[in-house]
Amino acid sequence: MMNYSSRPPEEPAVHAQDLTVVRGSRTVLRGLGFTVPRGRITGLLGPSGCGKSTLMRAVVGTQAKATGTLDVLGTPELLVLDEPTVGLDPVLRRDLWQLFHSLAEQRGATLLVSSHVMDEAERCHQLLLMRAGEVLAQDTPEALRTRTGADTVETAFLRLVDEAAATARTEESTR
Repeated sequence: MMNYSSRPPEEPAVHAQDLTVVRGSRTVLRGLGFTVPRGRITGLLGPSGCGKSTLMRAVVGTQAKATGTLDVLGTPELLVLDEPTVGLDPVLRRDLWQLFHSLAEQRGATLLVSSHVMDEAERCHQLLLMRAGEVLAQDTPEALRTRTGADTVETAFLRLVDEAAATARTEESTR
């Protein structure tokens, strides 16, 4: 596990409020609200098909039919990387993450990095955990592990998925 120095909060690089994307009869993003802090690495994690790439297209301005509010503030140096380590060998993957941290720490760059590989979550300053077009949680890896009583971010994510599913079932049964 990696530890990173903490910085005082600043105006976010990206802020979303009620961000929704609908394709045909399918709602791909469901009223998302989140912030991406400046000069930090934010991991966007979730299974294939959960809306990560759609969210990234919305952030860079190439997603049609997005509603809600999405502010990319002050165009700080922002890198949006969609699964950049897929298919890389362990050495190259490690080196790439070192480069990401160097860009964030030395240049103040903001990185939004999507992945479905949960061990990469530990390398991020904060995480947006997504499932079925919704943000389940936004916090640091350590805070998510603590909140769920989990040893790993993967276990924390699975517990949050199970909680969301149980809540959805309860809401369905009370209708």
